[in-house]
Amino acid sequence: MPWVKIPKEHHPLFRDALPDGVATMNMFGGVAATVNGNMAAGLFGRSAIVKLGVQDYARALSLEGAEKFDPMGNGRVMSNTVLLPEAIMEDPRELSAWLALAVAHARTLPPKAKKAAAKKAPAKKAPAKKAPAKKAPAKKARAKKRR
Repeated sequence: MPWVKIPKEHHPLFRDALPDGVATMNMFGGVAATVNGNMAAGLFGRSAIVKLGVQDYARALSLEGAEKFDPMGNGRVMSNTVLLPEAIMEDPRELSAWLALAVAHARTLPPKAKKAAAKKAPAKKAPAKKAPAKKAPAKKARAKKRR
């Protein structure tokens, strides 16, 4: 699937459709909703993606225009994630219903462990610069003898 920039006007639509108390974060030019560190939903292209349980996943895929979420378009589908039809962004009630299902599913998942802060390796000392090579003294041009 070719990359499509997320329309800025979708950001408030997405946030307004989320259940209360759901954390959001900016991600890849869009917005994602998280529950206990697990992504539940997000914006992608001109639509939204949702991570769902098995039954809701099958139901979402039955929507006309919905598809398995393959962000790179190379056959590597994200498990349990559906790219909803673009028309979903024009129906706040339906968007809200799908986001509620995604949030409910994310609440059943174990909290993600926070990543430990990566320790910075001590800076390597740059190798000493070599002194420029000494140039051989320039040879004086011999004057031509005139006859």
